[in-house]
Amino acid sequence: MTTSIFLAALGTQEIVIILLAILLLFGGKKIPELMKGLGQGIREFKDGKDGNTP
Repeated sequence: MTTSIFLAALGTQEIVIILLAILLLFGGKKIPELMKGLGQGIREFKDGKDGNTP
């Protein structure tokens, strides 16, 4: 419940500032690699949860 209240309090300006900070920290080339790794982790979690093994 606390998370939904926190997300509701974020406006457009705050989201833009957070995204710019992430871009400055990781750089433009590193972000796609991070997102790819995150996607693979989520996929593996879902497969493990459902009992699907490759």
